[in-house]
Amino acid sequence: MDIRESLDVLMFLGAVVALLSGFPVAFTLGGIALLFGVIGIGLGVFDFGYMAVLPQRIYGNMTNDVLIAVPLFVFMGTMLERSKVAEELLENMGRLFGTLRGGLGISVSIVGALLAASTGIVGATVVTMGLLSLPTMMRRGYDPALACGSIAAAGTLGQIIPPSIVLVLLGDTLATSYQKAQLAEGIFTPDTISVGDLFAGALIPGLMLVGFYILYQIYRAITDPKSSPAMPVDESLSTGELYARTLQALIPPVTLIIAVMGSILAGIATPTEAAAVGAVGAILLAGERISGAKMSVRVAAFALIALLVQTSFYDLRIARTDLSGGAIFGITMAGLFCVAIIWGLVASLYGLWRNRVLNDVMQTTGRISSMVFVILIGAALFSLVFRGLGGDDTVHEFLTGMPGGTMGAMITVMAIMFLLGFFLDFIEIVFVVVPIVAPVLLQMGVDPIWLGIMMAINLQTSFLTPPFGFALFYLRGVAPDSITTMQIYRGVIPFVLIQIFALVILALFPALATWLPQLLFG
Repeated sequence: MDIRESLDVLMFLGAVVALLSGFPVAFTLGGIALLFGVIGIGLGVFDFGYMAVLPQRIYGNMTNDVLIAVPLFVFMGTMLERSKVAEELLENMGRLFGTLRGGLGISVSIVGALLAASTGIVGATVVTMGLLSLPTMMRRGYDPALACGSIAAAGTLGQIIPPSIVLVLLGDTLATSYQKAQLAEGIFTPDTISVGDLFAGALIPGLMLVGFYILYQIYRAITDPKSSPAMPVDESLSTGELYARTLQALIPPVTLIIAVMGSILAGIATPTEAAAVGAVGAILLAGERISGAKMSVRVAAFALIALLVQTSFYDLRIARTDLSGGAIFGITMAGLFCVAIIWGLVASLYGLWRNRVLNDVMQTTGRISSMVFVILIGAALFSLVFRGLGGDDTVHEFLTGMPGGTMGAMITVMAIMFLLGFFLDFIEIVFVVVPIVAPVLLQMGVDPIWLGIMMAINLQTSFLTPPFGFALFYLRGVAPDSITTMQIYRGVIPFVLIQIFALVILALFPALATWLPQLLFG
């Protein structure tokens, strides 16, 4: 093959090698794109006019309403992580299930699912559960590999259980790919998919994955009782007190989850609007626990829930000429609720600022959000140059030429993404690989929601697969010296196999991902 015809392949391989070398992702993608763009111009195979589209791409990303949800969800997760929600959940769930064989492992899986639905930040969840649960599990005689695998796997549930940052990024990328695929087929009034569709589609597969984790804990407890012994009963607490404490720890995060996810699934709010609700709820929850402004925060939380419920019964738009008596009453009540929410927010923010929590949360949110958007700009430049070098046609020929047709192409893409997950972060795969392969698969008739959920579960494994899984690094950083790195690697392997099994189940039964979005949104 002439080098002119293989520049696109060399460009992709060069990006992978540079990323594996440890260079910053955004600058790697942009630098590789510029380098191969110049080479392409020199060889006469690249039109510099493609570069003129970059400013429009950047402006489009910066003004994209969907991507506003990213910093809001990051803020929500960071604030909840600082509010000690995980500590209370782990402590009380451990007491509730710990007296059963395998109970601590089950409680870690349940708490991981709850934290995934309320925070969605893998690093914070793994570190928090590693600091709190791992010493307890080791002290109670748990097998170190099982304990580490349980914590690392439960911590990655934030990748698939909504609201999830990866689903927001994946949803935006797939929406663009879906429109491009339909335009290529001559459909000039294309259908769209939204982040809300992916949130609804991920709900059942995510809960299925939690169920598989729990079944594995039960299986280990039955077949190898020494690996997960039961805790002695805590006689200092009565059964009633235990249930009361557990409910007290459960109600705030579950209420927030219902407010965020319920508003999306009920069609009351878009994912971006729901992310704003989540950020407000996280501030109130953290304020109630840290700042001491309990009464004002509780009134504000009640007002927030009442306002969400009210939107289902009243049209609260003010700029109307046909305001009836009922509408005026509803708008007046909504105004009072907003005043109560503002009062609680001011009290919470002041308390969080005084306790030096707010500044830390803001800095963390700024760092993570900036990283995502800078990578997005680098990936936009990379995709423009790759497309200008004919990369789209190369990928199309490669996938359509696979034996087995659509299923063969799908298996190939899933295998490539799984292998890349050993070395690359999920953000790199979403921004670099998905825009290249998704349009081709969608042109071949693959359902976009099913494809998105398959990719999301596959990307979840990138946090667990040795040697570079980020969850393994997070856990290694907080694990005691008595636990070896090989024990951590050995512990996550069964959970990686569980995730592959979940992918197979989802491939065989696509309705697990498509039924709920179809039911809710049509």
